[in-house]
Amino acid sequence: MNDRLPRPAPQSIQAPIQPDLRYQALARSTGLLREVGTEKPTVPEAIAEPDVERPGGASAPAINEPDALPADTIKRLAEDPDFVTALARGLAVMLALSDKRRRMSIAQVSHRTGIPRAAARRSLHTLTKLGFVAADEARRFYLRPRVLSFSHGYLSASPLAVLAQPILDRLSESLREACSVATLDGDEIVYLARSSSSRIMSPALNVGRRLPAYCTSIGHVLLAHLPPSELDDYLARVRFHPYTKYTPTSAAKLVPLLAAVRESGIAFASQQMEPRICTLAVPVRDISGHYVAGINVLLQGRLVSAVEMAERFAQPLQGAAAELGSLLLP
Repeated sequence: MNDRLPRPAPQSIQAPIQPDLRYQALARSTGLLREVGTEKPTVPEAIAEPDVERPGGASAPAINEPDALPADTIKRLAEDPDFVTALARGLAVMLALSDKRRRMSIAQVSHRTGIPRAAARRSLHTLTKLGFVAADEARRFYLRPRVLSFSHGYLSASPLAVLAQPILDRLSESLREACSVATLDGDEIVYLARSSSSRIMSPALNVGRRLPAYCTSIGHVLLAHLPPSELDDYLARVRFHPYTKYTPTSAAKLVPLLAAVRESGIAFASQQMEPRICTLAVPVRDISGHYVAGINVLLQGRLVSAVEMAERFAQPLQGAAAELGSLLLP
């Protein structure tokens, strides 16, 4: 994929939306339109269903369930003689605590990370002594405010996060919907900014939150524009998890979705991470044409077809993405 294609000029985010055949191609790929040109877009029964269950009747897993145990990555990297395993384990423990809304015991941290219990205990002890973690009377551990120094340092120095905020706020005010910017970091996306005027959103989508790329609209627009070799590497190593029954759970299911994104320039995801959430995303390219982030609009508590989402939101999103990209140096 050529990363230096000509970029569209910035457009007003209030510009009227005109139907586009590219959006119908996207709808075909997601099963939302059976034939182009004659039928109205319809939402299939599967997407319209709000209840999400796993095989056997179990409820869908929480949004924060991991795709891979940190211990697997640490073990793979430990062959590097300069790799500090103890530091990696400490960071994995801290990330495990950040992924939970409740407090965790040593055994729970060990189970979640795959790190031996004795090593998890030492990591928690060290983090407690350094002021990043605390424990209650039941020896359940939780993060302390000091961890915010990491995110503050990055967000205050990142031009993408700083420049995106006012653009997101204007976009959200115009659309009267929640909007976010995220970038690809490894196999996940990480949210860098969200509109301050957003309606109530899932806490799992706050700034700094990491989500798997294979089941998010921003993840799809960024994966779709990876160089072929990098995409092949990603597909070979990623571990798919069925967050809902709409989650793409294999490379065979994901690849056609990414092909449709490359064709249309937009990505639509409905209930792939959580029930009754649908999003539409477009890529952000810097002034040299490199894909550096994605910007999306999120509808929570109601389901809309891919065609309707595209016709309502694609052009304003593309205008905002072009405006942001024109401010970003390579």
